[in-house]
Formats: sequence, C-alpha cells, structure tokens
Amino acid sequence: MNDTKYRSIWADLQGVPFEQGYLDAGGVKTRFLRAGKRGAPPLIFLHGTGGHAEAYVRNLGAHSAHFDTYAIDMLGHGFTDKPEFDYTIPRYLEHLNAFMDAAGLQRASLSGESLGGWVASHFAVNHPQRVDKLVLNTAGGDRIDPTALARLRELTLQAADDPSWERLKTRLEWLMYDKGDVHDDLIASRQAIYAAPTMKAGMRRILVLHTIEARQKFALGEADWAKIKHPTLVLWTDHDPTAKVDVGEKLASMIPGSKFVVMKDCGHWPQFEDADTFNRIHIDFLLGRAR
Repeated sequence: MNDTKYRSIWADLQGVPFEQGYLDAGGVKTRFLRAGKRGAPPLIFLHGTGGHAEAYVRNLGAHSAHFDTYAIDMLGHGFTDKPEFDYTIPRYLEHLNAFMDAAGLQRASLSGESLGGWVASHFAVNHPQRVDKLVLNTAGGDRIDPTALARLRELTLQAADDPSWERLKTRLEWLMYDKGDVHDDLIASRQAIYAAPTMKAGMRRILVLHTIEARQKFALGEADWAKIKHPTLVLWTDHDPTAKVDVGEKLASMIPGSKFVVMKDCGHWPQFEDADTFNRIHIDFLLGRAR
C-alpha cells in the first residue's frame, strides 16, 4: 500500500462548501471562487502575475468560518476575460472596483500576493473608503530585484508560448522554496489555463508591468504609503525569490501602524506552501486577535 498522501486541488477543497462562478465586472466576465456566508465581513484574495484563484484553495475553508471569502481571477488572468488592452495598474483598479460593485460589496478587506499586493496597495490609496483591512503578501511593485523581474518575465513567457508540462512545472517551482510543493494537479490546472488560445496574447498584456520603467512609473512613493490608514499586515518570507526580508521590512515601515511578519521556509506562495501557519497569522490579524 502506498501511504503517500495524494495532493490535489480537489483534496484541498473537500469538505469546504464553496462555489465557482462568474460576474460581469464592467463588461469583463470575471471568474471567482467563493466560500463563507453572505453578510459576513467580505475578504478578497488577489493572486500574482500569471496566477489564478487556485492559489488560495488551501485558504478558503479556514477563512470561510469568519468571512465572506472570494478568490478571483484578476483582469486578463485565469478564466477571466482578456480584453485587448494593456493591463496596467489603473486597469486592475478599475476591474477590482467593478467586481466589488457586481458582487454587491461596498467595502472589503484585501489580501494580495505579489502583483495582487501591488494592486491592493494602490486600491487602498485610491479607493480608501472601499477597503477595511489590508494584507500585502510578498507584495510586488518597484521593490522587486531586477534580476528576479527578468527571470519571472522569462519563465512566464516561456510557459505561455509553450504550455508544456515541464515549462509550467519550472514556472511553478520558481515560486516555491520546497519544489515538492508543486504537485501534478496544480500543474495540470495551470496548463488548462495557459493552453487557451487567448493566453499567449493575454500574457504579453499582463507582462507590460514587468519592466523597470513600468515598475518606476506605477511605484507608490513614501507619501502614498503614508496615506494608507487601514490596519495593514505586511507578510514576507525568508526565501522569497523576488525580494529579501529587509525590503518587506522597509515597506512596512512606510505604512503607519502596520504589522510585519516573516514566515519561515517559504518562497513566494506562503499561503499555499504553509497554509496552516498563513491561515493562523492571517485570520488573527483580520479578526484583531493579538498573538
């Protein structure tokens, strides 16, 4: 008998009451996963570059006990529409704003990983009345190391142009400290997305932000970070491939009253790599429980 635990996206969701659906967000058909009771405090998870809602399958169940929890496919990502324009920060903000309108959410906590953190921070600055609490999880932006930025762009383009098993496996392994966290079902899920006919062109629209010039153009300055008055958690890892711990610490220092936490033995997807620790830290913060 093989006692090795089989790992899959469905196994992560077994026993979790959830729905998969689509909403029209300002003319953009937008896919979401949702768990939790309507009327509970809303929470929206935002994934990173080239990602999709499955980045949060290990978090939906724990959070659904406390929050009306959404994980969305962001503009141009996953199974969400890929309109024919470049996906810049203002476009992501417009899309998120429209999604909240379509979902009937006047205000929500935002938790963004990588690109999702970049978008969430801009949203908090530009639409402060719509944000409750903010979590920036290995957040992207102008702080990313140029070498890491180039590597991310290279691997993502390769995977979009040739969505073979090995290309996608390499792209996903780049995210993880323990490469063994990349299981077959995760690869197959991403392969289904990247093999879509619209993905090759869509990926180039996603990657317009992956240049030094774009990072500088859409950077938040110290005065912008100081405008964030929402309770904020900056969560980093000790093996993030995009930026070292001191970068996250500097970011946290610019947000008044923010909390800074480092997760151990994780790369760029701590919510997936060590879901139990992430869920505990994340839920405690959102509920205002001191640890």
